[in-house]
Amino acid sequence: MDVVWEWFQWLNSEHGIKLTIFYDEWDRNRFFGGIWTTIHLSLVCMALSIVIGMGGAWLQMSKFIWIRRIVQGYIQFFRNTPPLVQLYFFYFAVDSALASVTGIEGGVFSSYGWAVISLSFFAGAFNVEIFRAGIESVPKSMVEAADSLGFTSFQVFCYVTMPLAYRVCLPALNNNLINLIKTTTVAYAIAVPETLYISNQIWSDEYNVPEMMNVVWGVYIILVGILVTIMHRWEKSIRVPGFGN
Repeated sequence: MDVVWEWFQWLNSEHGIKLTIFYDEWDRNRFFGGIWTTIHLSLVCMALSIVIGMGGAWLQMSKFIWIRRIVQGYIQFFRNTPPLVQLYFFYFAVDSALASVTGIEGGVFSSYGWAVISLSFFAGAFNVEIFRAGIESVPKSMVEAADSLGFTSFQVFCYVTMPLAYRVCLPALNNNLINLIKTTTVAYAIAVPETLYISNQIWSDEYNVPEMMNVVWGVYIILVGILVTIMHRWEKSIRVPGFGN
């Protein structure tokens, strides 16, 4: 790899293309650390948002109208406000309120923790509607057949409704998860050391804004491309001929 790093150093000396993240060990380590933060922030938020989406979709089927209204209120709140405003609300307002109640100094959660909470709830609100649409596409005859076999409502949801709903809602879910990866950049605003935040520190030190912006652009294309490939393969692997096509 030393040959590669030396080539980038030559590129800077000969053509003025300053990509210090490749030949300066300090910049390289913190930049790849920022990419890793973006990756696990995205993975944690994706997992939590899917759980929230499935739970919210199930609660929307509740017999109690007040539960359905709470879920609907949550959806409207998070779908109709900007994710950056939500992040600030959690980080400054909610954290201060919890700190005053609990007496914890310095905040209840770190900036990373609030980014996870905020972004998970944001993406989860969309996932609730995505899963709800998938559930409504499942033929009622299948649900009735499960009922006749003695399944409880929760068993019907887990073993019949959701496995079939997944096949219908995967394209929309894929789109929402892609959007979630891109939205993780708002964590920059509360100093989460993800890719954009670290890149900003590097170009402030090295004065190489054009180079770093192109690198950041390429990083997100790669990350999104990997997710799209995985989701498309998953979609093909669970496809049922004649259902959800």
